[in-house]
Amino acid sequence: MTPVGWLQIALVLGAVLVCAWQLGLYMARVFQAEKTFLTPVLLPVERAFYNAAGIRFEKEQSWLTYTLAMLAFNALGFLVLYALMRLQALLPLNPQGFAGVAPDLAFNTAMSFATNTNWQAYGGETTMSHLVQMAGLTVQNFLSAATGIALAIAVTRAFARSSAQTLGNFWVDMTCATLYVLLPLSVLVAITFALTGVPQTLAGSVEATTLEGAKQTIALGPVASQEAIKQLGTNGGGFFNANAAHPFENPNAWSNALSIWSMLLVATALTFTFGRMVGDRRQGLALLFAMYALLIAATAVVYWAEASGNPLLAKEGVDIAAGNMEGKEIRFGQALSALYVVATTGLSCGAVNTMHNSLMPLGGSVPLFLMQLGEILPGGVGSGLYGMIVVALLTVFIAGLMVGRTPEYLGKKIEAREMKLAMLAVLILPLVILGFSAASAMLPKALESLANPGPRGLTEILYAYSSATGNNGSAFAGLSANTTWYNTTLGIAMLLGRFAYIVPVMAIAGALAAKKKVPVSPGTFPTHGPLFIGLLIGVILILGGLQYFPALALGPIVEHFLMHAGKTF
Repeated sequence: MTPVGWLQIALVLGAVLVCAWQLGLYMARVFQAEKTFLTPVLLPVERAFYNAAGIRFEKEQSWLTYTLAMLAFNALGFLVLYALMRLQALLPLNPQGFAGVAPDLAFNTAMSFATNTNWQAYGGETTMSHLVQMAGLTVQNFLSAATGIALAIAVTRAFARSSAQTLGNFWVDMTCATLYVLLPLSVLVAITFALTGVPQTLAGSVEATTLEGAKQTIALGPVASQEAIKQLGTNGGGFFNANAAHPFENPNAWSNALSIWSMLLVATALTFTFGRMVGDRRQGLALLFAMYALLIAATAVVYWAEASGNPLLAKEGVDIAAGNMEGKEIRFGQALSALYVVATTGLSCGAVNTMHNSLMPLGGSVPLFLMQLGEILPGGVGSGLYGMIVVALLTVFIAGLMVGRTPEYLGKKIEAREMKLAMLAVLILPLVILGFSAASAMLPKALESLANPGPRGLTEILYAYSSATGNNGSAFAGLSANTTWYNTTLGIAMLLGRFAYIVPVMAIAGALAAKKKVPVSPGTFPTHGPLFIGLLIGVILILGGLQYFPALALGPIVEHFLMHAGKTF
């Protein structure tokens, strides 16, 4: 590790925080129906959508109606995307002449993009036509991200309101998230990506002559536009199979820094939005400090593990001064490769500029553990905020038990109903991740997909289901996932990780919104100071350790000790 490397990390994170602060305040105005600089331009467009869809924008919904509307909308998006992929051979804008996608892969991919996961068991440039990439995958990138933002805003209103029976209107929140936030940002970022060298064209491919004189076909397409919303919406699905390691998706150090900035921007900004909407900016900052303390610590571990190099190579006399560069791009370097690894898995993004299977065992365990924590550091667009709030409720409940008082969070008493629903949400992820991983580790057909035996093979399985259930979408590599078993079970894991989690969270929001706000008293446990932040971080780590440490001990941890003992699989 070098001072220059840490300076690079600090500059990128500093740029994120400065821009996220302003964006967060802007989003608070948008969702509180206050006038913004875009209102004169976009308000007529917004109202035209409501009129065309027959939506009464002034009518709010209860938590159940809000949730059902969200589920119906995403179910429709899944069906449309599935149909597009199955029928792509009959549709225009298919310059490569691709055939329809197989049923199990179409199910997996449609579920992936509808749930903001963007897990890809295929090569984008050899499987999906331009129409499917644009009208299918990119559209879902916008809508799944807008859904996450809408849900986070609904949960925020539960704390901002007192004795309320409604949480807003899903159709209005989703439309505003798309029109006022994601679309303008995506246009700006897409233009910037194009300026760094990312292609934006409807051409199918171009022929190049190699140094040996042979002809090589290089795939092209509307890459910059998909790259922008892929990162801003923490989607992560790559236009190309190599994702953000491909020179057309991520050509240089500037595009790499822009990718990290774009990934972190909206999820970070929502913490400022939360503080503004609940009327106490310190509450949002407390969540932000907890998120970034763990994010920076995770970056330090990955940076240290990779910069230290591989001791097995050192024993063979290989110079490891440059660190472990296997699976990394020289044009990005160790520092921003480490930050990218942590950002994409601390978020539910899943874009990768490094081969995670080539990370050192401890370096590879960090992104795995970040996904298993529930994608809350800072998490996916919207989903990270409401996931962090669930952990905050558990934290104040534990703190209340310690001091013998009824726990409160932002003036709302936390009672048995909220705790039962919170625990239901928290237990969904380990149940799905560990359950499907155990089944895959026992089934001979599932084991045939592994590239490595032993601890590394178990890590490949754990990573796949952690990525799918956490709606991350990044791949560890080494696992041939395009099989009926993995396409189906990973699709189910994505479904449960997204929607089985949010239903109890929305039920919590509905219960809290209906409660009257309790004024602050001398006995109120403050939820904005260092003590609460420390407790919150402790609860996050203890929950993750209790749920996943035994599995991690059999995978990357034991592999680390075997490596230092001079053994490898």
